[in-house]
Amino acid sequence: MSQSTGAVPEVEVRRSRRRRRTVSAYRDGDRIVVLIPATMSKRDEATWVADMVARIQRQEKRKVRSDNDLVLRASKLNDLYLGGMAVPTSVRWVTNQNARWGSCTPGDRTIRLSDRLQQMPPWVVDYVLVHELAHLLEAGHTPEFWAWVDRYPRAEKAKGYLEGYSAAARLEPPPGGEDD
Repeated sequence: MSQSTGAVPEVEVRRSRRRRRTVSAYRDGDRIVVLIPATMSKRDEATWVADMVARIQRQEKRKVRSDNDLVLRASKLNDLYLGGMAVPTSVRWVTNQNARWGSCTPGDRTIRLSDRLQQMPPWVVDYVLVHELAHLLEAGHTPEFWAWVDRYPRAEKAKGYLEGYSAAARLEPPPGGEDD
């Protein structure tokens, strides 16, 4: 995503006749949408757009979770839902996973999560972590594997969230309804 690379994001400016004085902005996928009054001058628009883009980027930078945060969260989730039995050697964010949300290599006990998850709700990231941790106990998507994953109380909701996100972003749906 552009916010993690420092690149200038795509910006869409929407003018509104009903908007009188306020300016607001929000992230919509890879784009930042800035809402301004229809009567605003082009010079004021340029100033406000730059300010609002900078504000959104600052907010997103504060939200970025570090690899260390991920390791700590994985440890807590392992203890809560997997009996402390799924201990990875490393857990980290990666930028090269565009077709998967996460991956696990049981042989070396490493877990990688796509940085696309950075801007998703924490409970969705937790689900993907539990999913990948469960692969340390069961390598394949066996009934035993899903029994481990389903110990996470928001598993079904998170699966739905990721499926909806994929559909909205026009990503290929994961095989069997699951990405990993």
